[in-house]
Amino acid sequence: MKSMFVNTLTSRAGAWLIALCLVLITAGRIAQAQTAPDGNAHPKMGQVAANAEQIANPFGDIMRTSGYSSAEKAQFAHGINLEPLRSLSVFHGGRLKVLDTLSRETVSTLCNRKDYFEIDANGKKVSFDPLFTTIDMMIDPAYYADKPLVYINFLPLREAILEAEFPKDPAKVDEWKKKLRVTPIMFNTHARTVGAKHTDQQFTDGLGRADAALRLWHSGWSNLDVVPPPVSKDPWKHLSTLEPTHPARAAALALGESWRRKDGVNAQKAIDALAAALPAISPNVYPTTQRTIEVSYNRSRGFDLGWIAYALSFLMLILAFGTGRSWLMKGGIAMFVVAILIHALAFGMRSYLAQRYAIQNQFESMTGISLFAAVVGLVLMAWRKQPLFGAAAAGAGFLALVGATQTGIPGYNIEREAAILNTSVLLKYHVTIVLVSYSLITLGFLISCFFLVTHYSAKSKGTLPAVAVAGVGGVVGMNADACDATSAADDAPAAPGTIAKTLKDLDTAQMTVLQLAFWFLGVGILLGGWWADHSWGRWWAFDPKETWALITWIVYLILIHVRFATGKNRSLISAWLSVVGFFTMLWCYFGVNLILPGLHAYA
Repeated sequence: MKSMFVNTLTSRAGAWLIALCLVLITAGRIAQAQTAPDGNAHPKMGQVAANAEQIANPFGDIMRTSGYSSAEKAQFAHGINLEPLRSLSVFHGGRLKVLDTLSRETVSTLCNRKDYFEIDANGKKVSFDPLFTTIDMMIDPAYYADKPLVYINFLPLREAILEAEFPKDPAKVDEWKKKLRVTPIMFNTHARTVGAKHTDQQFTDGLGRADAALRLWHSGWSNLDVVPPPVSKDPWKHLSTLEPTHPARAAALALGESWRRKDGVNAQKAIDALAAALPAISPNVYPTTQRTIEVSYNRSRGFDLGWIAYALSFLMLILAFGTGRSWLMKGGIAMFVVAILIHALAFGMRSYLAQRYAIQNQFESMTGISLFAAVVGLVLMAWRKQPLFGAAAAGAGFLALVGATQTGIPGYNIEREAAILNTSVLLKYHVTIVLVSYSLITLGFLISCFFLVTHYSAKSKGTLPAVAVAGVGGVVGMNADACDATSAADDAPAAPGTIAKTLKDLDTAQMTVLQLAFWFLGVGILLGGWWADHSWGRWWAFDPKETWALITWIVYLILIHVRFATGKNRSLISAWLSVVGFFTMLWCYFGVNLILPGLHAYA
């Protein structure tokens, strides 16, 4: 009788929860039409100064044709030392950065790569320092006029430009199509014709992006706001605003002249003079520590090193879990700690450079999620003395950092935050707690995957544990048809080294993490409503982000409900619901942010 009542209650509750999910999904689809208020999105970063046409080139008049061959350019690049210029400060995109950062952003925007490269006469790839490429385009832009410089991300647009350039040469079109980039001459020659022929939005957007990027090639010098003001609150000025006799301006003119004459010796002298003259203009205002940290941040690529360390730790801990080798366990834990330290250092450096808690865009939130997951995994591993938490956390750190650094996620460059994000200190608590919940969800998902793999591997080999569950007054035997490995995992004491013990440990680990995720996500949603009331004047509006965050929370509500209302197979059901919840969270985190319009445009 009691069992029937529980089953009926479970069925009705599940039906109501499913109905509520459908209602929320419908509301979310309706909410897609909402538009963001002013200040809700990240400020648009101009690639070049708005008045670029009125700004003189501080390196002097450029030549219409380059005097360099590819071999000479590579030789010149190899013969000069740009290190004195790398850490010079420049105000660009709403913040003070170093020339090294500006050059990396310039090359990335133009080429969609970390560096510009060419293929020499011997078929060998020759890469150029982004700082060299950026300065070279300011001094000798004619050299790049016929080089594959401008990345075209939309394939049909790239094909249309190349077919217009090589109308009777399909082989040439295929050859250039693989380069992913076109030359400035190709783009300028055919962009208007292609745009008139193809008027759909993707062509228009692609042409607009390429045109904006191309301005960095022919007007990049307009970004050189490198002259510090007498007082820190005043704006920085462009290099060309200095008098021609000023040491910095004279050094820039000498650098341009020597560079174009292929005079490496005098070009180096001018580089050293310029690097010495700019900080001397206002030494009390000129940054010191920030410049050193930013160059170190760029060079160290801590997030890349972090995912490599996490990957090694994950492999070592998994192998230790499977083989029982103590040296693998100790090595995996040590590597896990090293990965966290590298990750935390990179996260701290980015926060320092951004002058804010760096969790306010897609890239930053991913690096934050993975750091939170790693720290939580380390704490749980130490607390429960269970290396599985460390393995899951290392896997989460690896996946998140690889996704952030290798897939072109928005927000890689350090930029100003959206104005809406400065309306209340509640944001930091709301976002941090939600990100912690996402990290816990990821941890729970990975542990649940371990559980499912172990369960189904044992089932396929016919080695599922004999069925024994804790009963009143002792252990009560059951037949194999009545239950499976999950029964043993739920309640039974299990001998060390057995499948039953492994499943029990995994089930305990997954439920520890998933219950924490449930509570953290719930509190994060409530704080989000509180912050929305401060920022937008309402607690809830069924914005797609809000809707899908609630749906994600409901999945874990169902999981906990099933856990307490179901006897048989509850561990297996919990593991599968954990998988469902993880992919629901991914849609809420990525799909809503990147695909659906709404009030969370900055995310």
